[in-house]
Amino acid sequence: MLPAMQQYGASITEFRHLPGANMDLKPQTPPHPSGDKRFKLLDVAIKRHQFRQDALIELLHKAQELFGFLDNDVLIYIARSLRAPLSRVYGVATFYNFFKMKPAGEHTCTVCMGTACYVKGAGAILEALEAEHGIKAGETTPDQKLSLVTARCVGACGLAPAIVIDDDLEGKLDAEATLERVREAASAPVAAGETES
Repeated sequence: MLPAMQQYGASITEFRHLPGANMDLKPQTPPHPSGDKRFKLLDVAIKRHQFRQDALIELLHKAQELFGFLDNDVLIYIARSLRAPLSRVYGVATFYNFFKMKPAGEHTCTVCMGTACYVKGAGAILEALEAEHGIKAGETTPDQKLSLVTARCVGACGLAPAIVIDDDLEGKLDAEATLERVREAASAPVAAGETES
């Protein structure tokens, strides 16, 4: 029994009503109106980080892990839970390339636009991919099969131009070879829960 409870001879339910007792047993964030259980899992992470604003990046990672991407509803929920300005939460989420604001396709093609890659033809590869799939960088095809992404640098300058297709690094490809590799990847089935080895 806690010392204050012993002093007053109170039970746990009576203790929270004592003067100076700070035992707010209510959740600090109301349940999400949609009833989506993923918000409860996000609440667990928020509570684990003690509602600290300096844990924002970790919480955005957890939210993206749970939801697949960060939509406005999730960002608002995190901002309210942390009592942080929405502009700060949105600013952090859009600053880092890792966070996705839209659902990603089954396959992802990342074109490195670093200096070495750009000089060796990354711009032409990006234009060819955009023309072939009818999307711009940062978009996903309407059938949700392919997301086209650019990166400032993937750290493989010796392989310029470097392309990352579903976490597989490809290097020294021209536009036609890249289109062929993306076609192969897009035609390959993706099993639910498949893991890379």
